[in-house]
Amino acid sequence: MDQKLIMTVDADGGVDIRLEHPLAEKAKKLPEQPGVYLFHDAAGEVIYVGKAVSLKNRVRSYFQSGRHAKVLAMLDKAFELTFIVTENEVEALVLESNLIKRHRPRYNIILKDDKSYPYIKVTLDEEYPRVLFSRRRLKDGARYFGPFTWAGAVYETLRYTRTVFPFRSCKKMVPERSRPCLNYHIKRCPGPCTGQVDPRVYRQGISNLCMLLEGRYKPVMRQLKKEMETAAAGLDFEKAAVLRDRLKALEAILVRQRVVSGKNEYQDVIALGRSGESAVAAVLQVRSGRLVGQDLFTLAGAAGRSDNEVTAGFLKQYYSGVATSIPREVILPADPGDEGAVLTAYLRGKAGKTVVLTVPRRGRKKELLELARKNAALGLEEKDPQELPKEDALIGLVKFLGLKELPRRIEGYDASCLQGTAPVAVMVVFQDGKPQKNGYRRFAAGPTGKPDDYGVLREALKRRLDRAREEQSAVEEGILSQKSAKFLPLPDLLLVDGGAGQAAVAQEVLLSFDFTGIPVLGLAKENEWLYRPGRAAPIMIPRDSAALMLLQRVRDEAHRFAIGYHRKRRGRSLRSVLEEIEGIGPVRRRELLRLFPSLEALKTADTDALCKVPGMNRRAADAVKRYFQDAVQDGVKEKN
Repeated sequence: MDQKLIMTVDADGGVDIRLEHPLAEKAKKLPEQPGVYLFHDAAGEVIYVGKAVSLKNRVRSYFQSGRHAKVLAMLDKAFELTFIVTENEVEALVLESNLIKRHRPRYNIILKDDKSYPYIKVTLDEEYPRVLFSRRRLKDGARYFGPFTWAGAVYETLRYTRTVFPFRSCKKMVPERSRPCLNYHIKRCPGPCTGQVDPRVYRQGISNLCMLLEGRYKPVMRQLKKEMETAAAGLDFEKAAVLRDRLKALEAILVRQRVVSGKNEYQDVIALGRSGESAVAAVLQVRSGRLVGQDLFTLAGAAGRSDNEVTAGFLKQYYSGVATSIPREVILPADPGDEGAVLTAYLRGKAGKTVVLTVPRRGRKKELLELARKNAALGLEEKDPQELPKEDALIGLVKFLGLKELPRRIEGYDASCLQGTAPVAVMVVFQDGKPQKNGYRRFAAGPTGKPDDYGVLREALKRRLDRAREEQSAVEEGILSQKSAKFLPLPDLLLVDGGAGQAAVAQEVLLSFDFTGIPVLGLAKENEWLYRPGRAAPIMIPRDSAALMLLQRVRDEAHRFAIGYHRKRRGRSLRSVLEEIEGIGPVRRRELLRLFPSLEALKTADTDALCKVPGMNRRAADAVKRYFQDAVQDGVKEKN
């Protein structure tokens, strides 16, 4: 949003000139009460939601000097400011969480895809409750357990718990079947669909299963032992054997879980893994003193935020809508700061019991936190670079490269020219950090006879910019619509695979077309340094930054696309030559193309080397040599 030029004159006649955001004046008029504030962009979309003890003081701080790059980027998009007053800060926290879930603002810390985490669902409103896999958590009277960040963990949990307490999972109304299904015969279901089990007995088993999912193993084991002993005393040895097998299955589950405390403790241990501008939160679940599970959550919007801010932001979203239970103690990697008291009060009210937030300094809890940190770090390393927060990467590019605006459209170029044969260049497009494959373009160059990456790159860029200029004229004359144009718009940032030389070629072509406002970068793979024309020293961006990872993705995608096109074109050129040689059929062509990747390599190969190709013989090898000798004598040029 455009800023206003403010000029003030002091008592001594001195003039002070500064730029002020148009919303700064509105911030001064906000009430000094707790509440929630929302920044909107020009389209009315909510781009940031925050809460405050004093709306006036908090919002005014955004317009002070020394702001982070992410705040500046957000204010650049901010067009309108609205607010909602609440009775107290706890109400503001609840409202803030709900609004973040509803609008998913671009500049808030967001749990990635938090609406699609898998849960275990128990349908308690049915006579014979079912136990199901679910990705939707509804207010339908059912109980939900989770979340799980991996669907396989849900199925594994259901498989083990089903050996202890068999349950119904089919959709058939009960009783309906004339005979039970396979699950009954393999002891995975007690067969309620045929009236094989009393509803009260079945519900007791479901109640025990729910206790298992909560991590309350000891009461379940005591009850199973008591029932087994009662059955044995009543000489019902068949039932006693079934209960004995269930106890063994439960003990097998417990053996798989690590004992972290001899006490009956219920804790969540939360740690952060941060690398550059991306972040992961790990949650270890301790139930009845046992480590029963772990989940990893990708966080977006953590760039430029302290661990305290990220921790507080994660807690609000995780416990307000993702977690199905709140333990007695939450162990944290950093003090939530001013929000600690509000978060504690919120969690206590939601859980209906005392909840303690702890930041351990030593002892067993510190060891648990270190374990969670290791898991978060490993989870961060395993993240697919495509999942990195795109907005954070773009903001990082502005910061490291000194750009004037976010490079929302990045074009990557690479040339492939093996020994001058079938030279090609390609263009790939990334829009808002994501590949836009319908914008990819391929450029086939004429034969050079020798490697000439610079020349091929220069030709490709000229053709791209020529087409852009033609399309722009057609759009201005009304002949072509902007939507139908294939080479518009121009990029916000142009990246070439290579070093200073390739970057200089790209800059030279842009200047020849009078496109002076497009930043040009060369990304060399050897050291991952960036080169800008006119700058002697390379730019070194931190290796773990989302900004560099995005540029690497663009460069690698361009390289992949160029190599694929070059192989296809080179293979087509060689194939067209081989098709003219008598005695060289499809099998021999395929083997020759596999062993001699270029026309030059095939032309200079001797007869003995050709004879060693699978499927070839002396007569066929002589035919290949004779073809090239005749071509030279006749002055025939190589075909492409």
